[in-house]
Amino acid sequence: MMTAVLSEPFSPAASATTRRSRRLPRLGVAGWCAAVFLIAMVVMAVFAPLIAPYDPDAADLLAAYAPPSAEHWLGTDGTGRDIASRLIYGARPSLLGPAAIVVMTVLVGIPLALLAAWRRSGTEFAITRAFDILFAIPGLLLAILAVAMFGPGLGAAAVALAIAYLPYFGRLAHTAAVTERNRPYVTVLQVQGHGPMRINVRHVLRNLSPMLTGQASVTFAYALIDLAALSFLGLGVQAPQADWGVLVSDRDALLRGHPLGVVAAAVAIVLTVMSLFTLGSKLSGEES
Repeated sequence: MMTAVLSEPFSPAASATTRRSRRLPRLGVAGWCAAVFLIAMVVMAVFAPLIAPYDPDAADLLAAYAPPSAEHWLGTDGTGRDIASRLIYGARPSLLGPAAIVVMTVLVGIPLALLAAWRRSGTEFAITRAFDILFAIPGLLLAILAVAMFGPGLGAAAVALAIAYLPYFGRLAHTAAVTERNRPYVTVLQVQGHGPMRINVRHVLRNLSPMLTGQASVTFAYALIDLAALSFLGLGVQAPQADWGVLVSDRDALLRGHPLGVVAAAVAIVLTVMSLFTLGSKLSGEES
């Protein structure tokens, strides 16, 4: 029996990987709609200079608060800037900031989670206690403190939010990695002489990828909300740079009865966040 198992050293992990990977395409109608919408947002951000009809910072005071027309799809703001162009260009910082936060969280959180799951006792205790300490710090408050120390902008806020989101991602990855670490195929691979690095990268991490991908999508959504809130408060991306949070903060347009730019940016944020949550739940298997 043991000989038969050892003759196929990767079959247990491979079969587990196959079972998990089969869930990826099963997104359902809602999942695929969310994926298509997010891809469209990314394409819009990347190719903004080709899609936007105007320079987002080009002002024309004679055309201030112009209504929607063939020339200005969503009208203009108080300085005559084209709202549609600013909405399109605003996708760049609105998506780039959360993407940077997710990358930083993943690059730090996953190695720490795997290390804690593999090397128990002291190492695991130190890493999990560090996660617990970070849990006590509200993410938005930490970002505001970072902005107060280093000045308004996207960089300091993104790093602060990445630190704040680290325990959520790391704790989830650690719990899943401990469960995976105790599976029989890991023992088989150890008996065959495979090292921890090979087992974690080629098998454990691969088997956890659907769940981690789903969590990364949810983290992206929360990061987008928090960065938009900071921009709304004037602590994140600074006007006149186009950003969805900056567009939502145009109180003067609301008071003058021209809310289209604010509504368009708010709708873009809401739809993007909803798509991220939907895709994240589908990828992590929370919904069938």
